[in-house]
Amino acid sequence: MPLPLGRFGRFICGVPLSFGIIEREKMEERVLGMPAVESNMFPLGKQAPSFSLTNVIDGNVVRLEDVKSDVATVIMFICNHCPFVKHVQHELVRLANDYMPKGVSFVAINSNDAEQYPEDSPENMKKVAEELGYPFPYLYDETQEVAKAYDAACTPDFYIFDRDLKCVYRGQLDDSRPNNGIPVTGESIRAALDALLEGRPVPEKQKPSIGCSIKWKPSA
Repeated sequence: MPLPLGRFGRFICGVPLSFGIIEREKMEERVLGMPAVESNMFPLGKQAPSFSLTNVIDGNVVRLEDVKSDVATVIMFICNHCPFVKHVQHELVRLANDYMPKGVSFVAINSNDAEQYPEDSPENMKKVAEELGYPFPYLYDETQEVAKAYDAACTPDFYIFDRDLKCVYRGQLDDSRPNNGIPVTGESIRAALDALLEGRPVPEKQKPSIGCSIKWKPSA
């Protein structure tokens, strides 16, 4: 049975359970009490859309051109309240600390409607970033235009761009999800970054991320 399509992603609830990773994740979402959404899978080879957003950690405006790396640039759509993001927050810090010394750039963006989800407000973003020691900018996409430009659907949602800002990876961090018992390792992102660092092509067979839907404003 095909997954029903939503405007900003493929909702994976309300479908009869069977075997396989998607079915396990649907069960997890029922336990967590919220619908799960998959990545829209931004086209490989497509240019990274420009942005100019405020970094809640220091109040400075950050542009894509400011964070672009000559090796690889990782853009992560995350938030504070989502259980799927909370599940991987510490690995995001480890991942960035492991690869930033190798020349890889990281930036996180929160596009959620803070009026509906005050836990995702800029003030709380700053608090979480400082508590967890985020080594990367944490940007607030108040208008949600950046999320739309990247066709972002869920939190977390991951993108890797090469030195020319062409997309070479989009999808999951790894196979771990809340309650599935698989350790959080960042394996999928690490494998893609290792390929870039070693001059190898990034495999085009990639799994979508899955998480809470981006919380769109009523007019979005």
